Amino acid sequence: MTDAALTHHRSLSAQGLTRADVRALERAGELTRIRRGVYQRGPFEAGDGARHRQLVRATWLELGDGAAVSHASAAVLHGLPLLGKAPARVCVTRPEGGHGRADSVLHLRLCPIDAAETVLIGDVLVTSLARTVVDVARESSLDQGVVVADAALRLGLHPAELADAVTRAKRRPGVTRARQVASFADGASQSPGESVSRVRMHQAGLPTPVLQWHLGYDDGRTTESDFGWPELRTLGEFDGKVKYGRLLRPGQTVADVVMAEKQRENRIRRQGWWLVRWGWDDLRDVQAFGRLIREAFANAPKVV
Repeated sequence: MTDAALTHHRSLSAQGLTRADVRALERAGELTRIRRGVYQRGPFEAGDGARHRQLVRATWLELGDGAAVSHASAAVLHGLPLLGKAPARVCVTRPEGGHGRADSVLHLRLCPIDAAETVLIGDVLVTSLARTVVDVARESSLDQGVVVADAALRLGLHPAELADAVTRAKRRPGVTRARQVASFADGASQSPGESVSRVRMHQAGLPTPVLQWHLGYDDGRTTESDFGWPELRTLGEFDGKVKYGRLLRPGQTVADVVMAEKQRENRIRRQGWWLVRWGWDDLRDVQAFGRLIREAFANAPKVV
């Protein structure tokens, strides 16, 4: 995310390029339009987040002093996961002066912010990890708030820092949601799917699981599951579409991994445990998800 990769239309004009020339360079892939009047040399990096980072860079160059990239845009820059696509507009917070506004590129908010709540990422001023989590949580769903909070804790954010950021926001809209997110967040959740699964478990009134439960086999080996209910002899795993892909070893196919997972499931059951899996579709309906997990509890071997 460097200035060298960006160029303005006025710079291209100064080089003698006409609008037709610029369009020809775009068709050839030598220029990519980021926003009106700002181009990137070469194609976009792969990924929705990379594109948004360049949009932030292109917009940041035109902002005055005192502004900080915030909310979902700050989450992207910190590497926090978002549910769905990166925002279409750059989210910015300014402590005072002027008015908040939203257009096709920029969403500007006016809100108190001090130096302790900002950090530099590259040379872009961004709200701190804790402030970013609180801002996202205040203005988004519980699911999204927990996803970014869990990820921030995994990145090293201390719970006390998050609690302090919530206290700082005590008179701002949505702080009740932010407080709920902060108290529920757990850095042991290793993916957005696991974070949303925990929310659904809470909403369905299910027992609180142990995260990243290790089960020992009789031969001394162990296996790890996303969730464990030891008193109920039940393990739970969220299986996103990419999970099996991450398990692939050189020379393996997805079918090989699926077979290995079935064999693993059989070993787990021979140890006297039950394994239940679910995906994103199962998380859409709280009650249906609750039934799925309770059926697993009922199928699990009973401790005599």
